Amino acid sequence: MKYSDTEFNGKIILITGGAGFIGSNLALYFQKNYPQSHVVVFDSFRSNSKFENGNLKSLGHFRNLIEFKGDVIYGNINNLNDLDLLNKYKFDFIFHQAAISDTRVDDQEIVIKTNVNSFYNLLEIAKKNNSSLIYASSASTYGNLPSPQKVGEENPDNTYGFSKLMMDQIAMKFIKKNPNMKIIGLRYFNVYGPNEYYKGNTSSMVIQLGLQILNGKKPKLFIDSSKYFRDFIYIDDVVQANIKAVNSTKSGVFNVGSGSPRSFKEIVDILQNNLNTNFKIDYFENPFKNYQAHTQADLTDTKKCLKFFPEYNLESGIKAYISEIKLIHKNQQND
Repeated sequence: MKYSDTEFNGKIILITGGAGFIGSNLALYFQKNYPQSHVVVFDSFRSNSKFENGNLKSLGHFRNLIEFKGDVIYGNINNLNDLDLLNKYKFDFIFHQAAISDTRVDDQEIVIKTNVNSFYNLLEIAKKNNSSLIYASSASTYGNLPSPQKVGEENPDNTYGFSKLMMDQIAMKFIKKNPNMKIIGLRYFNVYGPNEYYKGNTSSMVIQLGLQILNGKKPKLFIDSSKYFRDFIYIDDVVQANIKAVNSTKSGVFNVGSGSPRSFKEIVDILQNNLNTNFKIDYFENPFKNYQAHTQADLTDTKKCLKFFPEYNLESGIKAYISEIKLIHKNQQND
């Protein structure tokens, strides 16, 4: 489905973090809908290197790009020599998805260096090429502020959220100095859908609970999970927001969510309805401090400026996703 009247055929498009969850979905979207576009994926790909919390440092995986036919470049956005590899292109559009997105990483140095410092370099590349720059921000910028969350009211509780808020502030200053540039930050809420499997422990509750159920285990939820509400958004709607951002009437930062908060308990109920199971839930204490108890994207400006209207609710999103969750489970059994 084409979400925009913009003609991307014949255009050169950079996707940083293009082997990751959202980046790979964008790359494959352009390939399917604009086969004459020239898409360049820039990603550090995964290694065995891990943070102190046990999660992988890099989440990009070649399997997310098995069907991709564009250019693939290994590169770390913290490395200027790697970024120099992009100088042979003149990009029309840049979709900057590369980041450390693990909210539980306590190493402030690496998070700020990767998410904030590198952003200056991406902005300069966009300026040099006269590119439209669409970049990933996050609902983590809001911390535990009451819903609905609105741009301009932020209080991050972790380093990741702080780094994304800094990126937004840097972008706004850059826009003022370069008013002719188009720079759009998209604050993603809880994204789920195909190609997130290789995020491991940082993947969505949808896939984690789905695989638990398919493995014949009781789905595990925090005590009082019926009171935890999050704004879950299906990956196709995130792609839609990125594409429509190109036509935004103004630069700025915009929320990208469904606008409808749902409980973790509802995820289990919808999954079990799709999988024809009826396991009792295994409840346990929430081990996390500063846990977002309720998120809901205020989409007023997003709808007005980006013409973005979510097409999936939690029921239809999980229904669309269920076949891939089953396939992942099948492949796990065969490994």
